Amino acid sequence: MVKEGIGLEDIIKGIRQADGEWIEKARQRTDQLVMPTRALGRLHEISERLCGIYRTLKPSMGRRAILVMAGDHGVVDQGVSAYPQVITGEMVRAFLRGGAGINVLARLVNADVWVVDMGIIPELDPASMEGGDRLLIHKVAKGTSNFAKGPAMTRQEAEKAILAGFQLASDLFHKGVEILGTGDMGIGNTTPSAAIGTVLTGRDLEEMVGRGTGVDDDGLSRKREAIRQGIEVNQPDSKDGVDVLEKIGGFEIGGIAGCVLAGAYHSRPVLIDGFISTAGALVAHAICPDAVDYVFAGHCSEEPGHKIMLDYLGLDPILDLGMRLGEGTGGALAMGIMEGAVRIFQEMLTFEEAGVSNKES
Repeated sequence: MVKEGIGLEDIIKGIRQADGEWIEKARQRTDQLVMPTRALGRLHEISERLCGIYRTLKPSMGRRAILVMAGDHGVVDQGVSAYPQVITGEMVRAFLRGGAGINVLARLVNADVWVVDMGIIPELDPASMEGGDRLLIHKVAKGTSNFAKGPAMTRQEAEKAILAGFQLASDLFHKGVEILGTGDMGIGNTTPSAAIGTVLTGRDLEEMVGRGTGVDDDGLSRKREAIRQGIEVNQPDSKDGVDVLEKIGGFEIGGIAGCVLAGAYHSRPVLIDGFISTAGALVAHAICPDAVDYVFAGHCSEEPGHKIMLDYLGLDPILDLGMRLGEGTGGALAMGIMEGAVRIFQEMLTFEEAGVSNKES
């Protein structure tokens, strides 16, 4: 179990790289499977990475869970979203009822969905809500502050958000979850995500900022200006992931960063979703670069900055379907692909077992 009061420094010390020796052993087994060499393309890379993460030639994806982190954002005051902020809380209720996109796709891949109030404005009572047993309250505050005018949160709040995500993911791993997907909900959250991407990748703001939920040209201009102001006013330190989260981030993004760190700490894979989840992975990477060894990118979203983020982290998306919903939907779909990779690796016969001559015989 994770000890009480564990801090970021303890977490970082407990993270080691995925095991290259197990990856090599897995490659040797792949070479013996009854097919032309590496004929199933990236499925082999996925299964071999899982072997390196689990440190075994028998990786398992039997139990799956998705943590949907929810938070509200003060920067919405700058007119950066096409939708009103009240939708954050309303969508949380939809998740709990089991009727949102993530619920549908999670059922398809037999993954449990948990919703976390990391910092939404409304106060929700799990006991009085349909599906409330799936709502976890870890509210840091009722939404972040407007980062166009000052820090989104305090450093203490940033650390609290990260550690909450770490603890929640750790609890699931201890209960037998073998792969964790990350999801998000928060009106306006592509704005802090783009800000984080701009600072941590060092790329131009114009490349990173997209239309999010579908803002028009004026909304896009406001969004870019809000991010420009936020970076100028707050001067986030790109070498300090916590500082970046504090200055221009969101509570749910911090929670996702904590999930990534937990996967690395416990040697379990974390399957990130789209733009917001990848912002969380960027924060985790800035805190501990080795954490990304344990991350799989579920898909590449329509947000223009998402591919830039993934390239920076060295992650190839499993899917590219033009999706931009968030919630963890792309990651949920990718779980099915990952299961296929594991099954091929474990269940396909070798040339010797099948009695088939390979090309060197």
